[in-house]
Amino acid sequence: MSDKKEEKKYSFGSTSFLPQEEMLEIGKRTEKLVIGIPKENKKYENRVGLTPEAVELLVNNGHEVIIEKDAGAAANYTDNDYSECGGQIVNKKSDVYQCDIILKIAPPTIEELELFKTNQVLFSSLHFLSQSEEYIRKLMQKKVTAISFEGLKDKDNCYPVVRSMSEIAGTTSILIAAEYLSNAHEGKGVLLGGVTGITSTEVLIIGAGTAAEYAARAALGLGAFIKIFDQSITKLKRLQTNLSQRLFTSVFHPKVIENHLKSADVVIGAVHFGESGPQHLVSEQMVKNMKKGAIIIDLSIDQGGCFETSECMIHSNPVYTKHGVIHYCVPNIASRVARTASIALSNVFNPLLLSIAEAGGIKKKLKDDMGLRHGVYVYNGILTSSRIGNYYGIPSKDIDLLMAAF
Repeated sequence: MSDKKEEKKYSFGSTSFLPQEEMLEIGKRTEKLVIGIPKENKKYENRVGLTPEAVELLVNNGHEVIIEKDAGAAANYTDNDYSECGGQIVNKKSDVYQCDIILKIAPPTIEELELFKTNQVLFSSLHFLSQSEEYIRKLMQKKVTAISFEGLKDKDNCYPVVRSMSEIAGTTSILIAAEYLSNAHEGKGVLLGGVTGITSTEVLIIGAGTAAEYAARAALGLGAFIKIFDQSITKLKRLQTNLSQRLFTSVFHPKVIENHLKSADVVIGAVHFGESGPQHLVSEQMVKNMKKGAIIIDLSIDQGGCFETSECMIHSNPVYTKHGVIHYCVPNIASRVARTASIALSNVFNPLLLSIAEAGGIKKKLKDDMGLRHGVYVYNGILTSSRIGNYYGIPSKDIDLLMAAF
């Protein structure tokens, strides 16, 4: 009887007495990245995606960076600068395009796309209005995951690349205007700014976004009198608040702006059209009525331009004169100050690449990062941009639905 009681007392029938496995947190597995930086066509582009300092940080974190010879030369970075920081310099463009991630500023050409292998990741600008259906279909055929600079968002729901390049473009536009008003480029010989006893130069800015704000800052710093037009009262109020002073502002109305264009020395087009597409807010007749020797700088030219007289130009041949008005219409104006712009780009891409590695690869990062996902327009060969799909007549799928499938 006592033996039975002892047996019951020390029964191990309950699992509460059995040793249990300890549940340990499994961390994300870091993925090694192989990043390729091709050389740009200097005729159109001078910027580079990563500085030597950024390359050094990536290499120190276990990644490889393959750089085509002279890729950073236009931004005054030598091959030696990159090799000393751990970058691998190669002579063949084909070697760069075998990397898992391609970081390029200008969109690859059709010929460059032929060098791609399947299932690569492409970071580049897009400017799809200047692309072709063949280009999009080639990306799809190669099963590339293509991410545009213009579409990238950060944690604050802002566009970091667009904002950085807009800041540079806005400031640079005023410096360009100063050059072409001077005698150095056979301009009127007018100083952009204000001097005691002389009427200040008049700068008219169309738009009230980031580029417009930085153009206004630069013009005000030189002492010019500025006028800002936009279709949004909210943007105009925000711009005045950011500049901490009262400005001449007006909602956009054709008759009103036509009158003010007649007295302007410099006109900056800094309108972001977004989904609405290009619009010619200033007609050719309005340009005809402007002062002879006045300057037009169309920062919206990469979206089609906001002046009816705008024609897309390149850095080696940036200006033309029409109706006595000098036009400067270069799409990648930030490339004019390539080193500054390259540092700004590197400040965005370096932490982004490191975060992709820490997440365990691009697919896992896309699942968790809505901002990165917003920049994707082709995923594993599937078009995910409805805007591009509607423009070229190519079926597209929602990237969020694809994330659930892959």
